[in-house]
Amino acid sequence: MQEKITLAHGSGGELYREMVNEVFLPAYSNEILCELGDSAVCTAGERIAFTTDGFVVNPIFFPGGDIGRLCVCGTVNDLAVSGAVPQYLSVSMIIEAGFETEKLRCICKSIADTASEAGVRIVTGDTKVVEGNKADGIYITTSGVGVFTADRKPLGQKVVQGDVIICSAPVASHGVAVTVARSGMDFSPVPCSDVKPLSGVVDALLSSGAEVHAMRDPTRGGVAATLCEWARDGVDITVDLKNVPVEASVSEICAVLGLDPLQLANEGVLLASVAKKDCAKALEALRNYQYSTSAAVIAEVESGNSEVWGITDIGTKRRILMPRGEVLPRIC
Repeated sequence: MQEKITLAHGSGGELYREMVNEVFLPAYSNEILCELGDSAVCTAGERIAFTTDGFVVNPIFFPGGDIGRLCVCGTVNDLAVSGAVPQYLSVSMIIEAGFETEKLRCICKSIADTASEAGVRIVTGDTKVVEGNKADGIYITTSGVGVFTADRKPLGQKVVQGDVIICSAPVASHGVAVTVARSGMDFSPVPCSDVKPLSGVVDALLSSGAEVHAMRDPTRGGVAATLCEWARDGVDITVDLKNVPVEASVSEICAVLGLDPLQLANEGVLLASVAKKDCAKALEALRNYQYSTSAAVIAEVESGNSEVWGITDIGTKRRILMPRGEVLPRIC
């Protein structure tokens, strides 16, 4: 581990995982934390999922969303992909002195509207105000609780040989939208973030009756990071790169900037590892839901050496690695 923390340690890639394994786990280690899921599956009278997340996005307003919508979706999505039904959120704000009240009203309205859309309630919170030039305007931390019902059990979160990997929506839109908004680059059409709650997408998939082995929302580190985490215990994941959905404008901007869409953050994409026999009904259910009409099979799980490979348009194979370093900082 490096002697000093860098922006790259917040990227969701290899250095982030190094920090988790060498700093956080030795300090906090317990059987619940060591699962390292998007949400902790706990027992508190009934089985629940519990998660927390901090949001420091810059800029706080961007095409397609804002820090308010982002903080609700980020937390709701972590709960949903654990298999739980999201129920309650807390919202904690650190606000910089001099922050415009009207902007705060807009953010709070966005939080309320998104919570209503996702079917959750804001039930507690906290606010601190700090001196100017200390918090980039506003930072928000949200925590969430979801419950497991009789027909919604915690997932094993382990891909199985013979599974297919389904991607619910075009990737990389959030990372590109925030990057373009921050830099002031002039692209037309302007890329928009995909930030949206995934609770309905997960409901559609699980209600289809498909055998689902794992689900994730690939935020920091993108699709590449999630697939690299899933490829373990002697299974390979082979991605058909031409099947990965990417908006045309996002693909063009990535080409101009030299960015890999697989490594960029998403805030409205579900990755699911599904038994191959149930692929058709899973896709049908997802494509009939408003936020997953572009759902596609992008990869297969095979016996191998715990590696991720991509098949290019011309049929060659390239290795897909865990992102290392900070691709795009401050995107969530």
